[in-house]
Amino acid sequence: MEVMFRAILSGSQKHLWTALPGYIVSFDADTVTASVQPGVAGIVTDKGGSPDAVSLPVLTDVPVVFPRGGGCTLTFPVTNGDECLIMFACRSIDAWSQSGGVQPPLSDRRHDLSDAFAIVGPMSQANKISGISTSTTQLRSNDGSTFVELDPTGRIVNVTAPGGMKITTPTLHITGDVNVDKTVTATTDVLGGGKSLKSHVHTGVTSGSGTSGPPQ
Repeated sequence: MEVMFRAILSGSQKHLWTALPGYIVSFDADTVTASVQPGVAGIVTDKGGSPDAVSLPVLTDVPVVFPRGGGCTLTFPVTNGDECLIMFACRSIDAWSQSGGVQPPLSDRRHDLSDAFAIVGPMSQANKISGISTSTTQLRSNDGSTFVELDPTGRIVNVTAPGGMKITTPTLHITGDVNVDKTVTATTDVLGGGKSLKSHVHTGVTSGSGTSGPPQ
């Protein structure tokens, strides 16, 4: 009886999809969906009764998961070949995917290949990154050359950007002292103590073609 029960359970589990590693085939940034190739082959029985590995079909219109909440989202480029984890919902997600909210399932399928989500990020040993910090939190490029780092021990935020850094904002308010090791360039003006660097004047000087001395 136990052998028969296990055989029945094993047979039913062959069609019960929960999660698989996979690879991004293409990504649509407008719909935030991807075509995904499962990274584990399916097993079928050939005419001779022997098991045979076959690639599962490419899954299309798969919602891609980006971390988000409270009106904020962390996005990053998703490219062909990126590894991902494919999660399969226990019910049809078609209506929810189109309309959001709480929707009735449009099909009675369960744990089906058609109801997948893609979470980009899992890494095989063949494609793992190196140099992971064990003491700081980093938002980094895969090669580690560019990163924003939060150091909880030193209570410091470090930014390394070999290509430069650009901030676009109407105003930038810094409450502490600013130390600059290289040249400071301003295209309009610089104010110091309310005085303009471009238009301020000096008293106690004589008009003519001479120049003043260096700053004292």
